[in-house]
Amino acid sequence: MKGILLVNLGSPKTPTEKDVRIYLREFLMDKRVIDAPWIIRKIIVEGMILPKRPKVSAQAYKSIWWKEGSPLVVISKRIFKSIQKKIAHPVALAMRYQEPSIKKGLQELYNKGVTDVLIIPLYPQYAMSTTETVVEKSKDIQKKYFPNLKLFFLPPFYNDDEYIKILSKHIESNLPKDFDLLLFSYHGLPERHIFKTDHTKTCRLDDSCCIETGLKSHKYCYKHQCCYVTEKVRETLGLEKSKIKQTFQSRLGREPWLQPYTDQTLIKLPETGVKKIAVVAPAFVSDCLETLEELAIADKELFLSNGGKEFHYIDCLNENENWVNWLINHINYFLKTRCKNN
Repeated sequence: MKGILLVNLGSPKTPTEKDVRIYLREFLMDKRVIDAPWIIRKIIVEGMILPKRPKVSAQAYKSIWWKEGSPLVVISKRIFKSIQKKIAHPVALAMRYQEPSIKKGLQELYNKGVTDVLIIPLYPQYAMSTTETVVEKSKDIQKKYFPNLKLFFLPPFYNDDEYIKILSKHIESNLPKDFDLLLFSYHGLPERHIFKTDHTKTCRLDDSCCIETGLKSHKYCYKHQCCYVTEKVRETLGLEKSKIKQTFQSRLGREPWLQPYTDQTLIKLPETGVKKIAVVAPAFVSDCLETLEELAIADKELFLSNGGKEFHYIDCLNENENWVNWLINHINYFLKTRCKNN
């Protein structure tokens, strides 16, 4: 029997300092998030981050927390239920960090007699701290607890034509009539991660490299995949290049991350005459802390306090009907053509 496991990032159980600390510890101790030796990660996380950050993050979570719980988890559950109703196979939901865990999701499917599991990391682009960590964590759990399960993984879908159309239509339907710039803000990564995931060792991490076509390094290059989405959406919407800009947010630490940085860009834009902007975050399919608090609250205030006049945040695809149907169609297609053990 075949089954499906949807996997999203995860969230603290509650927006309390205690639960945020638990979440951050698990998240930041992942060697694919902070890719340093264990003892170095331990010193950074326990000695430099956890003493202060949980209190600040807890306040941020409280500002966007829904009555039903964490927005990311609530939205993920709604998508899961929509898919469950229309798929003729068992479906489960998991989070890479915290609950429901990947182990719990696999156990749920295993108990229903599932032998082949299609795992869907809910990330459009590939990165070692997103797609890769879901894949490797799932494999580790399978080997340890479910050796008879066969795992299959839906690859990143940033370059799927239908997905681009759905994303573009969603953005277009939420664009204000009058705007100076559409800002594409992607979650940032240390530049080091880009080179580390490049198995071809050919990535130059410059604009010319990212916009070229057919390079082998693009399969694992997060920056290229972001550039691809931005350009394809621009083309689909028929916007001039002067009407769009791509940036990266949520950096941590002092080492170089992908640039330009969203916050620094928002400070400078009003000086160039850009007063009315719309902002979208295509690295996420579900709204979360980084979109609802960092972008829609903190970065909005930053832009307006530096001379901006209008800041319009466009939400993620979330429960968009076309997006959910796209997932269902891809699940059915993948189960039929790739999961051939049954």
